[in-house]
Amino acid sequence: MRIVPISMTIFLKHISQIKFIAVNDNLQVIYEEAVRFDSDLPHYNTRGGVCIADDKITITSPAIMWVEALDLLLSRLKNSGFPFQQVVCVSGTGQQHGSVYWRQGAQQILRNLVAEKPLTEQLKDAFSVANSPVWMDSSTTRQCQELECKVGGAEKLAAITGSRAYERFTGNQIAKIYQQQPEAYNNTERISLVSSFVASLLLGDYAPIDESDGSGMNLLDIQARDWSQECLDACAPGLKAKLGSPVPSNEVIGTVSSYLSIRYGFPNDCKVVAFTGDNPASLAGLAAQKGDVIVSLGTSDTLFLWLETPKPSLEGHIFVNPVQTSDYMALLCFKNGSLTREKIRDERAGGSWEKFNEQLKSTPMGNNGQIGMYFHVMEIQPLIQGIYRFDKNGQKIDDFLDAVEVRAVLESQFMAQRVHAENLGFNIGPDTNIIATGGASSNPAILQVLADVFNAPVYIKDVANSAALGCAFRAKYGWLGTDVPYLQIVEKGSERVCVAYPTPGADDVYRVLCQCYRKLEAEVVSTYGHKQGDYNVS
Repeated sequence: MRIVPISMTIFLKHISQIKFIAVNDNLQVIYEEAVRFDSDLPHYNTRGGVCIADDKITITSPAIMWVEALDLLLSRLKNSGFPFQQVVCVSGTGQQHGSVYWRQGAQQILRNLVAEKPLTEQLKDAFSVANSPVWMDSSTTRQCQELECKVGGAEKLAAITGSRAYERFTGNQIAKIYQQQPEAYNNTERISLVSSFVASLLLGDYAPIDESDGSGMNLLDIQARDWSQECLDACAPGLKAKLGSPVPSNEVIGTVSSYLSIRYGFPNDCKVVAFTGDNPASLAGLAAQKGDVIVSLGTSDTLFLWLETPKPSLEGHIFVNPVQTSDYMALLCFKNGSLTREKIRDERAGGSWEKFNEQLKSTPMGNNGQIGMYFHVMEIQPLIQGIYRFDKNGQKIDDFLDAVEVRAVLESQFMAQRVHAENLGFNIGPDTNIIATGGASSNPAILQVLADVFNAPVYIKDVANSAALGCAFRAKYGWLGTDVPYLQIVEKGSERVCVAYPTPGADDVYRVLCQCYRKLEAEVVSTYGHKQGDYNVS
């Protein structure tokens, strides 16, 4: 069987590049290539792939730079002898929340691309807004406030779209462009997300926005899987026609353009599966399933949850699931992650992980009822900063012994993750499994605490480029047809190794302690926290 599903990724979060991977039928990566915006395309004068305005909060990328990056990427592959003729399906991913604005008449340009010319030359005048807002932009505070007010409050907006208003979310960016650049907005024929923009370049036509990436716009009704007219009207007039109809994330949206077939040798029948955002793609790349919690232990700690019955709230985000489109995924980000753990290690264990682990093992599960909260930088959920310690009676105290502090920082982080996951509708049960990634996932002592707090086994997976790989998986899924279970398709690329089982009795300890944590956090927020409605915190 000849199969080389391809995944292409634009500006995957902090990675300022367009990346290509190809996998064979066994889901082994056989080709990789990347174009780095700053070094490979220096004439755009980007830093980290973006342009930062004088106000420091307006952050954009030139849309035509992404086009030129794709030109360069495909040319490099052709020059290296990449077998385009063996590619049977393509999917991909892009940074969530970024948006691209096609001018009137751009669709005809896409449909009539000339194979003898690069895309950059033909699309240089195809955009009504030259610089695309990206996920780092935080210049839409007013538009966020207006959106929440127009739909009846932050809670109602979250109930509809899965998230309260966020500055980087696309609906608020569109509202800003409509208000400040009305001529550009009126000259816009289609608005793409970064993911659907790249798919459009491959299709030679406007590609639809998929439901999962579309959930990060403050515009999609996540229950109806369609645009919320109330939210559309609150952002800009005539917006529905400019967005097109959303599609399930696993849908085959067409075949590659004749431009790609002639210029590079793609088969005429090479399928294109809907592109999605980088966060949903990561869920797919880690081959998650119902009951799984993905915990990325990095500078910030990030949780991905597979949900069947979500409970949208003012915290976190709920998206349509990119694999099982009748379900949902939730995302929770905690800013105080590895840097906080390292700070306690340096202060209490002399900078030694070995000593840190010894101190951890010298203390009992539950820390004799003592609870700490460690927010060295402003946290996202809850909106709070500071260090708070409590004795077993819930009384605030000034300090802990070193070993108690070591255990307290880990237990507090993982209890916060469990509590806020449950707030979004996640239920820990016998089928719950934790998949740990990120730097701290190499520390077995830390993972043991994670297993105990969640009362679930912890697995690790060695998955590089999880978002790009997830789209290669989805490409194969779409090519074979969704009647075949996703996990059956990706089983060769989804090996996981169990590294920690819950300690006997852990459930009895942490079920009670998590309730104590929930109560204490509410009290701390009431006394010291910031009010909901503060922006620029995520």
